[in-house]
Amino acid sequence: MKAKNLLMLLILAVLWGPSFLLIKIAVAEIPPITLIAGRVGLAAIILYAILRLSGGKLPGPGRIWLPLTIVALFQTSIPFVLLSWAEQHIDSALASILNGLTPLFTILLAHLLTTDDKLTAAKASGIALGLVGVVFFVGPSLQSGVQASTLGIVAMILVAVCYGFAVVYARKHLNKLPGIVTPTGQLVLSTLFLVPLAIIVDQPFNQPLPPPQAIGAVVVLAVFGTALAFTIYYRLLKSAPASYVSMVTYLVPVIGVLLGVFILGEQLSWTDYAGFGLILLGVLIVNGTFRNLRLPRSQPTTAES
Repeated sequence: MKAKNLLMLLILAVLWGPSFLLIKIAVAEIPPITLIAGRVGLAAIILYAILRLSGGKLPGPGRIWLPLTIVALFQTSIPFVLLSWAEQHIDSALASILNGLTPLFTILLAHLLTTDDKLTAAKASGIALGLVGVVFFVGPSLQSGVQASTLGIVAMILVAVCYGFAVVYARKHLNKLPGIVTPTGQLVLSTLFLVPLAIIVDQPFNQPLPPPQAIGAVVVLAVFGTALAFTIYYRLLKSAPASYVSMVTYLVPVIGVLLGVFILGEQLSWTDYAGFGLILLGVLIVNGTFRNLRLPRSQPTTAES
């Protein structure tokens, strides 16, 4: 099960890894709320179609819609808008570090709000190692100077708080819903929140038609970074604690660096290797990979007669 969880975590990181770049491309041409409304709305349509074609349906009226609403607000609606807005006012390197606060908030909230995901020395050390690894990855980018506003920094910290709360709350209240019902319900509700807000605030109908690269970025974000990613995210959340699932935040910069290597031909530095090693070690520690390791005991020797 631990190997399967690690595989899902890596796939999730691959799906979310290009998100910062794609948002940066799209938000240059599309207002932030409109961008997120389009991303979430298209993803909701895709998942709802899959749900209905597979014979499933969303829950009827009932109490389950309250936790779905809370998760829709704190997992997608609020942080997605804040993240898109912050990318207009803060460098992506600093955004990666601040987004790396997510596991810290997650482990603290999980300790306070759950009974099966308490803070341990191993978890704390694993999360600390992962955060140091993120700094190794993006630290060199900060040496050339950072462009950031105070509000942009505050927005990214709020993003991390929202993500931390949402992952803990979802695992506690939504783990019994079947299949893709949870991500579908979450994204449908987020669409209902964001589309009217985008129309009122951004007035997209008065904006020029975005260029193809911006529209393409939104489509890729919707299909892979939202519909598919949240399907895997909730499947992982059924079998792994919230503190472990949040470690995907540390793997996202790794994917970003690897994309630079394979697509742009960039060279890895020693800080990249060190960062990857620390992040991977942190993930393995939080996953409990080393928990049952025991050193072999030496057998006593018997004297020959």
